[in-house]
Amino acid sequence: MKSCLFCRIVSGEVKSDIIYENDVLIVFKDIHPIAPVHVLIVPKKHFSHLVEMVESEEGRTVLNDITKVLPDIVRSAGLENRGFRLVNNCKEEGGQTVPHVHFHLIGGKSLSRELP
Repeated sequence: MKSCLFCRIVSGEVKSDIIYENDVLIVFKDIHPIAPVHVLIVPKKHFSHLVEMVESEEGRTVLNDITKVLPDIVRSAGLENRGFRLVNNCKEEGGQTVPHVHFHLIGGKSLSRELP
């Protein structure tokens, strides 16, 4: 999608601080981090939200690919020996601000156990 910020990052049109990339996904630092480590795991294929993604065979394959490389992403983020939080905000009321599926990998400090 031409107007999608994350699609523009995937294409290289918009620069980002990439920490990991393969043929299925790109991982880059969040520009408004809420913790010392805050990166976004973004599928290269555009899916508007998580429900749309998992409703297709292709989307489920991409999600499975993400889980397979999650240990590599965690290592790339420097969190392999620490705890972390993996979050997906789905749709506007769920807090999603960019309509392209992505996961927040957050860590680098002790995180609150309370949810907002």
